[in-house]
Amino acid sequence: MYFYFQQLIYQFGFWFTWLLIPIVFEIIPAIVYFFRLIKLSHQKGKPKQPLKLPMVSIILPVYNSANTLYTCIESIVNSTYQKDLIQVIVVNNHSTDNSFQEYQRAQTDFNSVRMQWMNTDQGKAKALNAAIYSSMGQYVVNLDTDGILERQALENIVMYFENNPEIDAATGTILTQKSLIKSTENWCLKILRDNEYFEYAQAFLAGRNIETQNNQLFTMSGAFSTFRRNVLVETFLYAVDTVGEDTEMTFQLRERLGKKIGICDNAIFYVEPISGLSELYVQRQRWQRGELEVAKSFLQEKLSIRHFFQNFMIGRLMLDHTFMFPRLIWMVGLGVLLFYGYSPVVIGFSILFMYLLYVAYSYMNFLNVNMLLKPFYKEKIYFDHHFWVCFTMPIYNMICSLIRFIGIINTITKKSSWRTLTIKDELQAIKNVITMDLIKVKKKDTHG
Repeated sequence: MYFYFQQLIYQFGFWFTWLLIPIVFEIIPAIVYFFRLIKLSHQKGKPKQPLKLPMVSIILPVYNSANTLYTCIESIVNSTYQKDLIQVIVVNNHSTDNSFQEYQRAQTDFNSVRMQWMNTDQGKAKALNAAIYSSMGQYVVNLDTDGILERQALENIVMYFENNPEIDAATGTILTQKSLIKSTENWCLKILRDNEYFEYAQAFLAGRNIETQNNQLFTMSGAFSTFRRNVLVETFLYAVDTVGEDTEMTFQLRERLGKKIGICDNAIFYVEPISGLSELYVQRQRWQRGELEVAKSFLQEKLSIRHFFQNFMIGRLMLDHTFMFPRLIWMVGLGVLLFYGYSPVVIGFSILFMYLLYVAYSYMNFLNVNMLLKPFYKEKIYFDHHFWVCFTMPIYNMICSLIRFIGIINTITKKSSWRTLTIKDELQAIKNVITMDLIKVKKKDTHG
């Protein structure tokens, strides 16, 4: 063992260089963010109750949402917000199922809330834009129909705006539904869903909380976002030519109008967990495409490394995309190093040390989220019981990085489309290319 330790020290330059990027760009920031969030939590005072609550308009874009629409509306009605100050606009985006029947059922059962149904042209962005013009509230809330609101979410997000007049738009916190995760029978899918829950918790409660301190939020969640209506109508509304319309709206508000965007971490919206690896594959590629399309549209003239420290978006893109390439190359290259005389034990120790660093990174995020979940006792207990996810998150994040890498390639080589190929489709396409190449080689050998 002493011999292997000496070999590890002798080849220190190899594995320290390999570990430098995660240490500098992930581990150290996680430690800094942890202390910043502690400071922010102490600075938060008790919000002041406004003398009169304003009306809110909630937009629900619907596309074949018969299975979830009623439950979503029910969660709105059961919220603590005053019922006569809620307007619900259900916008139909060419549904072919029983969504309208579910809307009628909700309208009958929950007649204390003002509701209306609209039919629009195809596309989520077009549906949202049509509903904005029909909204009457001082605040406009966009919700996906595959989720449910936490009872105090509406009240909390309105209070957030009322106590922070400088905020023009805000995202809520997105978490996946615990009950659906618990009822998952397939253990592989359950592990995937547990990791997704952990990822959402750290992304919203830790990551976005830090981003909003300097008005650097990259994306307001399309699943739950809120706007001052007078500011929303100043925009060009939602873009119909990108799959990242929520990111595009975020950039419009900040880059074009100079508005401030925040996060209300105690306004929670629970969405359905991922259905499997295939959905994760399509979802993350779509997010990746939307991010790159919007960045190109707004930052094309500034996309230069010399603006790394001048524009936080350039730094974000560099860290999110440029450093993704060496990270993935290193993972493949480690196996190749065996053929160049590197000790398998040295490489094994390097992988182990890298893994433990990412576990430490996940643990720092765990502590951050745990602190911010204190007002939600049941949520905090559930999160505490899933401490073990810290040990699986490095693998989950690597899978997501690989999918995003593929998404970058597909963005470069294919036109924008809402239809992203599934894993099965991609593998079939690869198989077809290999088969055609083999046929060509056979023909060449036969005629040669």
